[in-house]
Amino acid sequence: MTTTTLAPMPTGSPLPAALEDRTVMIIGGSSGIGLAAGELLASVGARVVLVGRDKARLETALDHVRATPGASALGIAADGNDESAVERALDQAGQVDHVLVTAGTIAAGALLDTPRERVSEVVDGRIWGAYGVARAAAPRLPAGGSITFTSGLYLMRPVPGASASIAGIGAVEGLTRALAVELAPRRLRVNAVRYGVVDTPLARTAMELADDAAVAAAGEGLLIGRLGTAQEAASASLFLMANNLMTGTVLTVDGGQGLV
Repeated sequence: MTTTTLAPMPTGSPLPAALEDRTVMIIGGSSGIGLAAGELLASVGARVVLVGRDKARLETALDHVRATPGASALGIAADGNDESAVERALDQAGQVDHVLVTAGTIAAGALLDTPRERVSEVVDGRIWGAYGVARAAAPRLPAGGSITFTSGLYLMRPVPGASASIAGIGAVEGLTRALAVELAPRRLRVNAVRYGVVDTPLARTAMELADDAAVAAAGEGLLIGRLGTAQEAASASLFLMANNLMTGTVLTVDGGQGLV
């Protein structure tokens, strides 16, 4: 892939309002932090493109985003781990300015009890999904565009039974920094958000939190006295998209969970 050095990175307001009339594709945007990001982006006037594999969940997510007055939102059913599918989604969406990747989960299993084939799909999806999205997006994004990946606090505060997934998260953070350098001549920025445990449907299922009372109890020992909301977590991605000074950064948004 050839690169051409462009003029310096464009300047502009670093506030989320700068995303007005910009198009943001969210891969994994049908629930949780991805959906929350879509709603926030719609509220600042961005055009939102949600990509997800489950058509029914995608339609429900679109209804949420379109509930914002004046919202412009498109849904594309596609597998975010399939590079060719992401290429088609980008072409279908038209010009896309920023891509946010929130798809990904944790594969649980103790090292000695869990063979590679039981975790390979999740781990490969995390690493090669991010790599494939970058390959698909880089030739299509304009100068000043960005790619934002997702990481997690477990990389810094490991828990037993998640070693393979944690290694995959670490690879994504390494990829973030490497691509920030490699794609700089194109004036593209690459960042990641390292999330703590956030109150999302995925977290509730993984942590077996049956109801709001269980969620409240899970957050009692944290510095802010509760788990973060999906909206609080998602707002970090808008900051990274809007601020052209941010590249090669892994931004931790965990409510101080890494300190306790």
